[in-house]
Amino acid sequence: MLPSAFKKQLSSVMQDGFVLKRAVFQSCLELYPMSEWETLMQKVNKLNRFKKKNNDFIRRFTAGVKFIELDASGRLLVAKDLIAFAGMSKNIVVSSVGNILEIWDKENYEKAIDDAVVDFADLAEEVMGQDEDGIS
Repeated sequence: MLPSAFKKQLSSVMQDGFVLKRAVFQSCLELYPMSEWETLMQKVNKLNRFKKKNNDFIRRFTAGVKFIELDASGRLLVAKDLIAFAGMSKNIVVSSVGNILEIWDKENYEKAIDDAVVDFADLAEEVMGQDEDGIS
């Protein structure tokens, strides 16, 4: 069940449905509002499928994708293969990341945050420490 604060923020896109998929870089799930998913897929669909690397990427990126809707209570059904991928147990964390939500096993989320703390200052400087024109 999504927290009520997320349901309020998602109210304008709930009727269109969502896409739930495996994350690329972490052992969590990503929940995309349909409009965000369609925008992303427009980019993916521009890739040349006659290049093996592109074809392999598309296959792996879309593996396990589920089109879902929230029920009237704000619950979403998560397929067993996605639960297994994310190592989810009883306790989960729903985290907003830009225009999508990440769904984590609570223990895995806390470990990922703890692991990232050590390098976060360097990462923040590298990612955000440049001027808009790309000059540091």
